[in-house]
Amino acid sequence: MLVGERMTHPVVTIPPETPITDALKLMRQEKIRRMPVIKDGRLVGIVSDKDLLNASPSSATSLSVWEMNYLLSKITVADVMTTNVLFVTPDTPIEQAARVMADNKIGGLPVAQDDRVVGIITETDIFKLFLELMGARDPGVRVVALVQEKRGELAKLTQAIAKIGGNFVAFGQFAGEDTSNREITFKVSGVSEEQVQDAVQPFVEKIKDIRTCSY
Repeated sequence: MLVGERMTHPVVTIPPETPITDALKLMRQEKIRRMPVIKDGRLVGIVSDKDLLNASPSSATSLSVWEMNYLLSKITVADVMTTNVLFVTPDTPIEQAARVMADNKIGGLPVAQDDRVVGIITETDIFKLFLELMGARDPGVRVVALVQEKRGELAKLTQAIAKIGGNFVAFGQFAGEDTSNREITFKVSGVSEEQVQDAVQPFVEKIKDIRTCSY
């Protein structure tokens, strides 16, 4: 899956000369937390709600409302935006975008094509994808198990599920307890919890959790 299939578009952008009060108002209106900053059609920065809020005076200030409003009107997005912007392209694999966000502790990346911003991919988009991958909204029997890190083990397990008439609605694999195994999480429909347990037991090291989910 590629970023272009999951990014938010069209994306809300803002010019660098915008006062931060107007930028914060726009974010609240659009219910977003970050915006690419565009000048002459090109990406020059990104600004988040935290950038805008950190630039605002605290409630402990001795300034009057009029003085605060005057000062805030002089601060623009260009004064608080991040200029060294990381970005991805629409054909970037989705997991690569997630890795960039995780490694750099950021919540979103502009998506650019030929120096033009065409969308934005955020942690919310990744979270929604995770829900789909794990079948979080689908009913079925959910299993967490350890399997040997050996060629052909997953094939045996999937064949065992197919043999009892089960249908996979989700499947994921993760690091195991050591290098000799992998942890798998899957959800199947069309069969009972007891059928699944009996079918997979011979092909796993350990069933860590098994439950029937109605959602």
